[in-house]
Amino acid sequence: MTAAAPSRTLTASLVRGALTSPFKRAGRSGATLTADRLTAGNVRIAPGALASYSRICGFPESGPLPLTYPHVLGFPLAMRLMTGRNFPLPVVGLVHTWIEITRHRAAPVRDPLELTVYADTLTPHRRGTEVSMVTEARSGGELVWDSRSGYLSRHPATNAVAPSAVGAAPATELPAVAEWRLPGDLGRRYGAASGDRNPIHLYPLTARLFGFPRAIAHGMWTVARCLAEAADPGRIRSVRADFKAPVLLPATVTYAADGSGSAFQLRSGSRVHLTGATTRDGGGADP
Repeated sequence: MTAAAPSRTLTASLVRGALTSPFKRAGRSGATLTADRLTAGNVRIAPGALASYSRICGFPESGPLPLTYPHVLGFPLAMRLMTGRNFPLPVVGLVHTWIEITRHRAAPVRDPLELTVYADTLTPHRRGTEVSMVTEARSGGELVWDSRSGYLSRHPATNAVAPSAVGAAPATELPAVAEWRLPGDLGRRYGAASGDRNPIHLYPLTARLFGFPRAIAHGMWTVARCLAEAADPGRIRSVRADFKAPVLLPATVTYAADGSGSAFQLRSGSRVHLTGATTRDGGGADP
């Protein structure tokens, strides 16, 4: 299969999620995760789709595969799993709280990938229940990339604590590096490139249906844009990012980073939207 923007698959999953969510109750006693794994083999990256994604996120249109792009390829599988009948949490209202991505070795853009998605853990959280979703990408049978994402289902909870933010960037304010003016149609433009047309990102009217006063930027766009702004983004081996507050569109935001570029933030005024930390290859270009 060729991995162009998978909008139809994601749209079908969103519809299925809207239908199944009312029958699921987050935080119910004895809730367990499904052991299901979904796999897509022979996934080939469409050059046009990759170029569109790179442009909207600020990556070079030639060079190493952006660290965040396999997450885009695997997201339709993750949505299909999370909207399935056996998944314990309602997908409507799930909040993406954090993501960790690791590149184990460079995967040439022309090589096909095998993608696997599964739910790893279900954890009590001070605001509800959090599920950890794993996406793995293999090339020639070898694991070349993986990600772990936290999604929070909000509901009343007692005696619960938030999972530890291992690897999260420090909360202290970092030096400003760049200022970005984000247009009101950013969610629609990123949605066209990524296939993720969740209504909260598209228009003020559709966002208000889910409790937001205006459309909000995709969290994965904010991570990708920060990585693209870093020096030599192709050498970034791993990232941990924590989503703190949504970015309401349009907006003017500040990208901030420490001197080494290993810690970064996205903020507007005193409000922090995203914190993150990266590791890099030891030296030289990607293999």
